[in-house]
Amino acid sequence: MKKKLIELAKLIDAKVIGDQECEITGIATLSEAKSGDISFFHNPKYKHQLQTTQASAVILSAKIAEICPTNALVVENPYYAYAKLANEFAYKPVVQPGIHPTAIIGKNCQIAKSVSIAPYVVISDEVIIDENTSIGAGSVIGEGCKIGKDCQLAARVTLYHHVEIGDRVLIFSGAVLGSDGFGHANYEDKWYKVSQLGRVIIEDDVEIGANTTIDRGALDDTRVGRGVKLDNQIQIGHNVQIGAHTIMAGCSGIAGSTKIGSYCMIGGGSCINGHIEIVDRVMITGMGAVISSIKQPGIYSSGTGLLDNHEWKKSVIRFRQLDKMMRQLKKLTSLINKE
Repeated sequence: MKKKLIELAKLIDAKVIGDQECEITGIATLSEAKSGDISFFHNPKYKHQLQTTQASAVILSAKIAEICPTNALVVENPYYAYAKLANEFAYKPVVQPGIHPTAIIGKNCQIAKSVSIAPYVVISDEVIIDENTSIGAGSVIGEGCKIGKDCQLAARVTLYHHVEIGDRVLIFSGAVLGSDGFGHANYEDKWYKVSQLGRVIIEDDVEIGANTTIDRGALDDTRVGRGVKLDNQIQIGHNVQIGAHTIMAGCSGIAGSTKIGSYCMIGGGSCINGHIEIVDRVMITGMGAVISSIKQPGIYSSGTGLLDNHEWKKSVIRFRQLDKMMRQLKKLTSLINKE
């Protein structure tokens, strides 16, 4: 791809400072960029990299433009502008409409003519797939599933029966939607499986990362709201409700029947207990352990920062002594108050 700087400026509504005719052929970080590349600056800790970058142009804000050593595209939000521009440079596989001869298609399916179905896909009975959607190689679509317009399912995605996918949904390889929730009843010291009768509903503009699993509901549906972004290797339990435009980082898990509000941010490795509620606009930092409902918006943390192993062992010992130390402190405080 080769574009002039003025062309890129129009794509992101930017002001050009410098040579408008400069040709851009790639996009890279400040430290790795070379002639022909465009980069971006939005984090002050990389200021030294901005001053030494070899990029032909940099996306940045007006307040930092004066120290830029090269051509600049000035915008209000550099990271958002970079995200839009990165889409122009992203690899876009050529998708041809049609059904590969190795694919297996069930009975009474409704598949739009513009849909692309790759080799060795298995589509069960009564499936509906809308316009301009592509199904990657080796994917399995269960009975009665509905998939909306402009969706992309990568290779080896699995949808169990009666999963519903909205429009413009992106699902990466290895994701499994609609497998049974973890429900078992105990009777006479034995566990008996509880059939999971609900569905999984994915609303519009959702992104689901590789090897993420979303369990079907026990009775009610498991629902992922509009615009939600899920990283790789996330576990969503049965009956979970995730509000619109919430984002979750990798290796996080949500236990069953929990409700997450809209516009939340959940850091990597976080564990969220079942049967609780989290309000809108909550940020949980990485390794957060949420054991009870969060009723107020804000930033919440519970992970323990990394320590030298020797210091960590001493801290553990002190932690175990806290109760005893507290009782001693109360006793001393009482004696002092009597004097």
